[in-house]
Amino acid sequence: MNDFHYDALAGRVVFGIGKRRQIADEVRRLGRSRILLIADQHDGGRLDEFHDLLGDLCVATYTDVAQHVPRAKAAKAVALAREFHIDATVSMGGGSATGFSKAVALEMATPQLCVPTTYAGSEMTPIWGMTEGGEKRTGRNIRALPATVIYDPELTIGLPVEIAGPSAMNALAHAAEGLYAKGANPVTSLVALEAVRVLSLHVPLMCAAPNDVEQRSYVLYGAYLAGSTLAVAGTDLHHRTNHILGGLFDLDHGKMNAVVLPYALAVNRPAIAESYDRLSQVMGGDAARAVYLLARRTGSPRSLAEIGMPFEGIERAVPLVVESSRQNVRPLTEEQARRFIQACYYGAPPNDSILGAPNP
Repeated sequence: MNDFHYDALAGRVVFGIGKRRQIADEVRRLGRSRILLIADQHDGGRLDEFHDLLGDLCVATYTDVAQHVPRAKAAKAVALAREFHIDATVSMGGGSATGFSKAVALEMATPQLCVPTTYAGSEMTPIWGMTEGGEKRTGRNIRALPATVIYDPELTIGLPVEIAGPSAMNALAHAAEGLYAKGANPVTSLVALEAVRVLSLHVPLMCAAPNDVEQRSYVLYGAYLAGSTLAVAGTDLHHRTNHILGGLFDLDHGKMNAVVLPYALAVNRPAIAESYDRLSQVMGGDAARAVYLLARRTGSPRSLAEIGMPFEGIERAVPLVVESSRQNVRPLTEEQARRFIQACYYGAPPNDSILGAPNP
């Protein structure tokens, strides 16, 4: 058996239908009383509900949330937090709302309580991201790790399938990549494989019956497991490529995950044979092709072209992917990176004989 290290991350998880109603109790449990509520401005009805649930604990609200956390907008959230002398944040929404909460926590060392309404998974990690000038920077800092996460499956019921499907593929990517990223270990691998099993089974059922709270519960559970895997194991080619493309072209993060994951698995296959085989076994077939077919069953986009990436973006992305891949399990040559991005751009079924060819 190989040596390994495992740094368990502290954090409280509250999971169950209706658990959002405990948010004020969870705030008091942390000894906090001046909350900045962070949420997407389009979540009006839920925002009103959370104002009522928090009552006098909520002293300020920030709703100018945007994906990839633009630095200028994050600075406004921090300024608001300072103005109102907040001592904690509550974020309600998807990964973008969580990202803004993390930006405040990094600056002010305030604890976070997160209530996810998608399957983003970032609420379980100390990983932060911020975009400026077409570049998305990411990092790890324990300050960015939320203190409490409340998972309430009822909050995901209103998430349309065209958003829920790609968001769930994002969760699957956390688990799949967590099997072979540099921080992977036997503990995280067990969690990752369980996440893959749950998501592979229940995501199509959720998409077929979007108002079934039981299926939503299973998918949210799988996303939680996948996020906790990402928190320890870290990322590799798949997520690093998405950060590059998201920064360059402001593409939807969930949809990018649905598109890129099968090709990232195929490219990495020569370097991750054992993990690839375990993933294939759980998914009931060749991993890259199984992920590709699962994405089709969720109605997710099949290509980067479909979600708005320009054709000339392929050449813009290639050198950045090559540079980023130096930290991955399989560093890529320029030609390998080009074939990888081209495959993602066009969206044909993954071809292992090309994408998985060994380095010369």
